[in-house]
Amino acid sequence: MTSAKLPEPKRPEQCETMTEVRVGVDQVDRELVALLVRRFGYMDAAARIKTDRDTVRDEARKAEVLGNVAREAEAAGLEPERLRAVWNELVEQSIAYEAVQWDRLRADR
Repeated sequence: MTSAKLPEPKRPEQCETMTEVRVGVDQVDRELVALLVRRFGYMDAAARIKTDRDTVRDEARKAEVLGNVAREAEAAGLEPERLRAVWNELVEQSIAYEAVQWDRLRADR
């Protein structure tokens, strides 16, 4: 079975129709999912490496990540607080995932 080739997305500034915008957004979403799979792979590694469950939540590290994102967003001309809010949810979901993985790894022993 052959899969239909997706249209090549245009750069945002080249889009002239909402179809073109949606093709681009869908492509970015696919790329983001791939990056999130990779990011959550690091959460798997953290769950494996950390020996104390209390270290799964690290507020200092969370603040560092959010600060890094805010600085990157501002440098790119985006609203830092908007991206900080998005990343806050990402970090919280990452912590929750890591905690589940930490428990799962130790339950199997």
